[in-house]
Amino acid sequence: MKTETTIAIIGLGYVGLPLAVEFGKQCPTIGFDINEGRISELRDGRDRTREVKASELGKAKELTFTTDVESLRCANHYIVTVPTPIDAHKRPDLTPLIKATETVGRVLKKGDIVIYESTVYPGATEDDCVPVLERVSGLTFNTDFFCGYSPERINPGDKEHRLPNILKVTSGSTPEIADQVDALYAQIITAGTYKAQSIRVAEAAKVIENTQRDLNIALVNELAIIFNKMGIDTQDVLEAAGTKWNFLPFRPGLVGGHCIGVDPYYLTHKAEAMGYTPQVILAGRRINDGMGAYVAGQMVKAMLRKRIQVDGARILVMGLAFKENCPDLRNTRVVDVVEELRDYGVQVDVHDPWVDAAEAKREYGLELVDAPEDNTYDGVLLAVAHDAFREGGAEIMRAKGRETHVFCDLKGVFGSEESEMRL
Repeated sequence: MKTETTIAIIGLGYVGLPLAVEFGKQCPTIGFDINEGRISELRDGRDRTREVKASELGKAKELTFTTDVESLRCANHYIVTVPTPIDAHKRPDLTPLIKATETVGRVLKKGDIVIYESTVYPGATEDDCVPVLERVSGLTFNTDFFCGYSPERINPGDKEHRLPNILKVTSGSTPEIADQVDALYAQIITAGTYKAQSIRVAEAAKVIENTQRDLNIALVNELAIIFNKMGIDTQDVLEAAGTKWNFLPFRPGLVGGHCIGVDPYYLTHKAEAMGYTPQVILAGRRINDGMGAYVAGQMVKAMLRKRIQVDGARILVMGLAFKENCPDLRNTRVVDVVEELRDYGVQVDVHDPWVDAAEAKREYGLELVDAPEDNTYDGVLLAVAHDAFREGGAEIMRAKGRETHVFCDLKGVFGSEESEMRL
């Protein structure tokens, strides 16, 4: 890497921080975030996402953290890693992306390169972000400054697939810039890089990665609904079918998080803007978005079969994060189950040792229970397969229930004989 390279990472969440750390081992790197609390914690060597250990932060000798926009002026490569969520109507919300782009535009200089990693629909970098960069900076695209796109592939909570050992797709706004962007990432990605033919190709590749996974999960979710009506255990069916060499090992469940449950809407939004209404993709989304209500309904039926009065019953939900062994609450669909159960008149307690209680309260209005008492609940729902829950065994789950109760093993962690219900 050239000694004059200075990199600024805009946004220090699950994507930006690991990136900043790896580049900070190689060259001067500025980690920028508007959250002063986040910056203060990182300066103290603490990462609330638990993705980067203090020892790893210490290895990034050339990494500094700041909330000061002016500090970004010394950079010549800007990498934007802010969230790209959807709004209440499931439409792309580019607000964080545009605000971050405006921030970069204020310090952009001739010869600089701006690289986006945030998941977007094809065309967003050049159609939505570039005009903002030009307007704010007064510079001309592909003459004064250049752009690249390298989609993030971070998997929160995954300790095996880390940034350096995940192959990286890269792209640039000109052939020369594409080469530079590819070479930049090649310095930190040991798994190698793949240079896409264009920025739009790289954007499209990212958005279909999660769309494909979403559809596969939707299929097994629909199969679970069908097999439940037939009185067949879905997990048993999938294990039997999985003996074929090319059967894909997807499992039913709630589809949340910032990627799989969000990215398909970016693609369908762009398709609809161009006059085409996707059929298969949106059908999969409807199935997955409806699973929270389905799970709650099935649990209520299981309680009624045991003659447990539903109105006024108490249910303990074990897990709130969108996936196991991860504190990430973004777009968790466990809240759908909680809200639906409350509509039945159920009192719901939620316990999750991985989740920050203040964040759960702020984002979803939920008061977490630190230590659920034994012999207290009419129903226990294992919603997230944290290792801490697995290690305790089904008997620990069931100990929380009254003498007559229902245990729902949503994730199929334990055998079918251990619970009254699982997907």
